[in-house]
Amino acid sequence: MSTANGFDAAVATLRDGGVIAYPTEAVWGLGCDPDDPAALQAVLTLKQRDPAKGLILIAGDIAQVAPWLEGISEAQRDTLLATWPGPNTWLVPDNGRAHPLLRGEHDRVALRVSDHPLVAALCAAHGGPIVSTSANPAGAEPARDLATVRRYFGESLAAVDGALGGQARPSRIRDLLTGDTLRA
Repeated sequence: MSTANGFDAAVATLRDGGVIAYPTEAVWGLGCDPDDPAALQAVLTLKQRDPAKGLILIAGDIAQVAPWLEGISEAQRDTLLATWPGPNTWLVPDNGRAHPLLRGEHDRVALRVSDHPLVAALCAAHGGPIVSTSANPAGAEPARDLATVRRYFGESLAAVDGALGGQARPSRIRDLLTGDTLRA
């Protein structure tokens, strides 16, 4: 990845406990290190998001989310592998690995393995998964370009400029235990 698009600065920001903006499959996302409580709180504050809702964790490959998958059955793992990488977010039982701000009021953690090349590169450079929540204040339309991200959050937010992944809608969200679709 080139430094011209802000990639290196975004990775440094993640490592320093900051929040970044980046394109995902369908909309721009806000992200941070999922193990940094201050960064998780910063994302929630930027978005004006209710902490009870929780946040999504996004990865570039399944190995990056393996610690959150410990304790699931082989059949459940096969279900995940059948839809990853791709625009599918799964609610997986929390095995105690997820920070409470990541999980929210739920007993599950939301996980996605993306096929977006920039997301995969960010996660690889960061050394693991990052938070992924739409880049918009609560109640506003999700940003679909960097100009909208800047209008919402200003120029100081580190951002990786790049193209969206071509999906018309944000990822589908399904519950691994029940099979229910929460967002189609």
